[in-house]
Amino acid sequence: MLPDLERLIQLQQLDNATTEAQRTVDAMPSRIKDLDARLAKSRAAVEAAKSGLADKKGERQAVEKSLGEVQARLSRFNEQLMAVKTNKEYTAMQHEIATARTEVQRLEDDILEHMLAGDDLAAEVEAAERALQTERTEVERERAALETERSVLERTLHGTSDERAKLTGSIGAAARRLFESVSSQRSGVAVVEARDGHCSVCNVRLRPQMFNQILQGTELVQCESCMRILYHDPNGGGARSSAPGPSR
Repeated sequence: MLPDLERLIQLQQLDNATTEAQRTVDAMPSRIKDLDARLAKSRAAVEAAKSGLADKKGERQAVEKSLGEVQARLSRFNEQLMAVKTNKEYTAMQHEIATARTEVQRLEDDILEHMLAGDDLAAEVEAAERALQTERTEVERERAALETERSVLERTLHGTSDERAKLTGSIGAAARRLFESVSSQRSGVAVVEARDGHCSVCNVRLRPQMFNQILQGTELVQCESCMRILYHDPNGGGARSSAPGPSR
């Protein structure tokens, strides 16, 4: 294979790896933001559970206050019962006492329901706090892993910059200019494989003569459609047809 073509393939592979590494680094802030969002969601769940418990406690306290008022009224009725002088007054007072006792029973039942609901809400708070702690531990682990990955990738990017400069310097001026020109026009992809008589990127069918030139690897051949430099990988199965059909 033409030495410049071999080096161009290596250069493209290096650029591809660099692009992927840079894409991963650039995506780090978004991934960290997602971790923060997960943690915020767990915190919100804890706050919501605590708020629900506080509201239930407030409702119970209001019922307890009402119970205290009814019990005080019932106590007064019992005292007044001893002072009534007529059957009519006695009957009326008994009615008030019965009504108050019924109200006391209802409020006591209501308090019991609030207590049971409060126990359930307290359990929800504990569960939410445990989930938050678990999420916090997991987020911290993932954040540390991301920071480690970022450091490795940034060191790699720094190293590949020097490697690219050295490799580029070993390529002939004409081949280097062609590579840089195509790369700038094709989103950084200037060299691609030809497979089964087709450009592996734009998928255009190559003329038989052109494909045979690519198989020989003795000159730089560009795709007539996307203008990328083409090469053949003997281990990639790309030579199954050395004489493809006419281009459509």
